[in-house]
Formats: sequence, structure tokens, C-alpha cells
Amino acid sequence: MAEVVRMPKMSDTMTEGVIAKWHKKVGDKVSSGDLIAEVETDKATMDFESYQEGTLLYIGPKEGEAVPIDAVIAVLGEEGEDYQALLNGNGGASPSTKEDKKEEEAPAQEETEDEDEGEEVSAESLGATVITMPLLSDTMTEGVIAEWHFKVGDKIKSDDVIADVETDKATMEVTAYAEGTLLYIGVEKGQAAKVNDIIAIVGKEGTDVTPLLKQKSSKPKKQEAPKKEEASTSAANEPSQAESKEVTSSDSSRVKASPLARKIAKEKGIDLNELKGSAENGRIIKKDVESFTPAAKQKTEAPAAAPSAESKSVTIPQFIGEERFTEKPVTQMRKTIAKRLSESLFTAPHFYVTVKVDMDSAISARNKINEVAPVKVSFNDLVIKAVAVALKQHPNVNSSWLGDKIRYNEHVNIGVAIAVDEGLLVPVVRFADGKTLSHISAEVKDFAQRAKAKKLQPKDWEGSTFTVSNLGMFGVDEFTAIINPPDSCILAIGGIQQVPVVKNGAVVPGNIMKITLSCDHRVVDGATGAAFLQTVKSLLEEPVRLLV
Repeated sequence: MAEVVRMPKMSDTMTEGVIAKWHKKVGDKVSSGDLIAEVETDKATMDFESYQEGTLLYIGPKEGEAVPIDAVIAVLGEEGEDYQALLNGNGGASPSTKEDKKEEEAPAQEETEDEDEGEEVSAESLGATVITMPLLSDTMTEGVIAEWHFKVGDKIKSDDVIADVETDKATMEVTAYAEGTLLYIGVEKGQAAKVNDIIAIVGKEGTDVTPLLKQKSSKPKKQEAPKKEEASTSAANEPSQAESKEVTSSDSSRVKASPLARKIAKEKGIDLNELKGSAENGRIIKKDVESFTPAAKQKTEAPAAAPSAESKSVTIPQFIGEERFTEKPVTQMRKTIAKRLSESLFTAPHFYVTVKVDMDSAISARNKINEVAPVKVSFNDLVIKAVAVALKQHPNVNSSWLGDKIRYNEHVNIGVAIAVDEGLLVPVVRFADGKTLSHISAEVKDFAQRAKAKKLQPKDWEGSTFTVSNLGMFGVDEFTAIINPPDSCILAIGGIQQVPVVKNGAVVPGNIMKITLSCDHRVVDGATGAAFLQTVKSLLEEPVRLLV
């Protein structure tokens, strides 16, 4: 029996995946464990292995196309098997594929929907257990199957770890909590699934779970289909004024092209008749339009003005260049960062307070500490410790806005912003006020190494009450940072600058560092933020106070 292959959810914030590369084509034989595609997620490009055997009957999205979570991307089955009803009954392929084939599939889809309106089927009635994507952290909305430890047909015990699930920060194990035969895998390796979505079904060997799957996947699609068809029809059939100006000698509406390709061509003023499609039967798709370069047109430059008889004119040499650019799809991690920080900036009313800190004493103290410390202490470690001590003196800053109440935290957990290739992670130094500088330094160094290796666990980044972000090592004098929810404040640290300062009435060389506190005005008032910043300043200017 043919089985659909869906786009999995590979991180808690992933909403779609991009097919980076297909390693198989329609008609190829596929064995269990074969690499059939590479899928780009919000964290990395991951291999997608098959856990079924059979012939690849259908491929939906093309390379480079984005596909929503849980959309059908391929079908595996016996050679020559009819899979059309299976496609329609399981919610269809990706949006672009649905639009491309809606005319051919519409009658079959209507028949399938009529068939799906039969008697309801439950997992209990089939004697099966449904395994759903678990909630592995308090902010998780979806997870990516990093590895399946069993394949369809394997026997499973209740305490078996059947899969590894990757969130946006860590990879965790999923236990079956059911005994029987693995009848169905709904999310392939490297694919994502939303929390509570079906990822597997366990039951008696030979149980047919197709009615259960069809029932769960077909119902929500019935309301969406008319809207999608209407939108795709509108995109394909409403030529803009720019398009009518560009296409004068031929009618591009008769050219075989996807609605998305038509839309992009319309925006760029490209005549589809000039393009050669790379899809089946010469059909034009998105990448054909984006990679199209118009043929070089004859350059007709206005002749330079002839010099007058009375004086010589200056001839400006002609320079002809080509406007070019490169576009890259936004990664899923970057989308998450954009969403969370946008919500913070546009929800929390930010205000900013900046002070200058004389770091002469801190520099001297750090040098002496590092002569005896088991771990080298950085200026960032001194700031974390100073912030932790100051928060105990200013509990109003160590707080969170909860809508109908404000939480004043008695513990001090400092989030430390760490830059990685894909974005920004914020692991937490817990109870920082009670830890030594060496302890803080060792912990932050360990966080940095594990963050770059993507080995942080949920407990490492959850529970901050305040955040420190340091760009001083990049030569930044000062900056303002966006608050990291649920914290009410974040401290931005600039670099130490050697500048002239006035001491005891004389101008002398000094080492100045600017620090800027971003505050949520719903929780922290201006005077409160300023008082806290003055305490941090005094602790850094007299670092011996951090040791008592």
C-alpha cells in the first residue's frame, strides 16, 4: 500500500521547510534507510531518510521550494500503484503543488471528500495507540524528528525510545509508552511536526490505520480548499498594468507556469514567453523566473556633445555596470528571533538609560585576579557578577510583567547573550549572586562551547530574570538592546575606550566603558532604572566590593 511522506517539524518554531536537494527521482527504488532528500530547517540542513521500502511514485515540491509543516512532499508504494486518491485524502501536497495541479485533481478531490464523510474511526476502536509530538519545553510549538530508532513493522516495548526530537535549542528522546508493532510513521527524519500532531501509531500487527489517518487529515482541509483555489486563480488570471506593458507581442497567459512564477514575473516585468521552464513538460516555476537574465540589448548611448569652437568641453567617460543582488531564504532560527524580538519591542514600552564607567580599577583588579584564578576571568564576568549583586539591592528590576500581575523574583538568574552562526542564544547563569567570578567564568565558557555545537538543553536557556548582552569585544562603543522576555530589563555593554578624563582637576588618560540599560516601563520606572545602573557603576569602579 502506498504511503505519503510529509514535511516534518524539525524545531519548535519551524512552520515550513525548504527542499534543498532530492537524492531520488520518480520511479527510483527506495530501501529503508536510503537518503531521499535534504531539508533546510531553522537550524541546519538535515538528511531525510526513508523508513519505508518501495518505488518513489510522486514528488511534490521542487528543489528550493518551501513547504509548510505536514504537507505531503512524496509518495512511496508499489510500481504503477494509483496514489491520486491517497494524495487527496491526506490533505494533498504542498500549496504550490496544489495550485499547479488543481485542474487535474479537482474531480478526484471532490470524490474523496464525499467518501471521508463516513463513520468516525478512533484509535481505540482499532486497538491502536497514537503517539503525538510531546511538549518538551514551555515555549515549544513544534519539534523535528532528528532520528527514528525503529521502522514500520518493528516490535516496540513501552519503555523504548522510538525517536530523537530536535527543538530549536536541543535534541531530546521520545518514549513510546505503548507496546505492539510500529504500524505508521507520520513524520520522516528531518521533518517537523506541531505539538500534539501524530508522529507514529503502535498497535496489533496487520492493523489498517488508513481510515484513522484520512479522517484526521481530510476534515480541516475542506474549508481551506476554496480559499486557496480562489487565491491561486486570482494570482494567475489578474495581469497587472506592468505586465500588459511588457508583453505586447504575445500572450503570456497561455504559457505553462505556476501561479507563483507568474506573480514574480509580473513584479519583475518579465515576459514568460522568453523563459524556458525546467519543470515537467517545460512548465515554468519560481526558480526559472528568479534565475532569468534578459538577453543583452543593444546599447544606444547618446553621443557626447561636440566641443564648441570657443572652448573645449570636458568629456565624462561612460561607465556601464550591471545591477546584481543575491537573495537567501530566511532560516527558521532567524524567523524565531525576528518574531520574539518584534513582539518584545512593539509590546513592551522600552526606555534607555546610559552611564559611563571608569574601568581603571576593574582592569587592575582583573589582572590580579587572573594571577591566581583557576579560570581566566573576563570583563564580561565582572559585569555579570556586578549585575547579580545590584539586582539583590534593586528587586524591582529583577522582575517580570505577567499581564495582570508583576512577578518580583527573589532569585537572580542572569541570561548571557551568545552569538552563533544562525542567530542568538541566551543560556542562563543561575543564582549568579552566590557564585564566585571563577565559577561564573567557567560556566559562561562552557555555555559558549555548547551553544556553538548546538548541545544546549532546555534547562540551560530557560528561567532568566535579567539579561546581559556584550558587544564590546567587537569594538562597539555603545548600543541599545531589545529586552529578552519575560525579563523586564537587559544591559548592553560597550567596549572599553582609552579617552582623556578629568581626575582631581587634571586631564589624564582614562579607560571608559559605556553601559546602557533597556527597561520595560510597565514594570521599571526611570528613577528605578537609573538607581540600579548607578549601583552597577559603583561596583565596577570598586570591584573589591564584589568579593565581599
